[in-house]
Amino acid sequence: MSRLFDEKKLVVASHNEGKVREIRILLAPFGVELFSSKELELSEPIEDGDTFIANAEIKSKNATKESGLVALADDSGLAVPSIGGIPGIHSAPYAINPETNERDFAYGMAKLNDEIGDNDRAAYFVCALSLAWPDGHVETFEGRVYGRLIWPIRGENGFGYDPMFIADGYDQTFGEMDAEEKHAISHRADAFKKIIDACFKS
Repeated sequence: MSRLFDEKKLVVASHNEGKVREIRILLAPFGVELFSSKELELSEPIEDGDTFIANAEIKSKNATKESGLVALADDSGLAVPSIGGIPGIHSAPYAINPETNERDFAYGMAKLNDEIGDNDRAAYFVCALSLAWPDGHVETFEGRVYGRLIWPIRGENGFGYDPMFIADGYDQTFGEMDAEEKHAISHRADAFKKIIDACFKS
């Protein structure tokens, strides 16, 4: 049986403000005071796991160890099966522009579109959520949303690869959807439903 979260404070183990913002919205009903790794000046551990779950657990364990608070970490990315599942767990570094050496998702999306070429454009987003306690206990869940990639990109909302991804059954990209609509169907929402049902509801 999963362990229930019954604390008043939680650290979101991320320096990505877009990701922290989405998690803040999803956890708003539970009245938890949230802090980000950036706010608490926590370190960013080396993510050397070979799965989304392994990397989420590296981040949650590091944040709970450094902060003394229960920590929630997200590791997520986009996978395109027709080209070997890339960018996958390397979704963020894949978007680093060699000219600036900074993360640039406009560059990353163009690079990915070129790499796909005439291959099948089916894709899916994955999100692993890991909740770690200072005593070493960890609960981890994975969510997915399936769809396809389009070009040119559309929409200014969301973050990352959202403007090129259309979920199955929809005609807007994640970049065109408002936050509420995206949160209802996203990979992060799928993982959150699992973690909330297991750890946030008595």
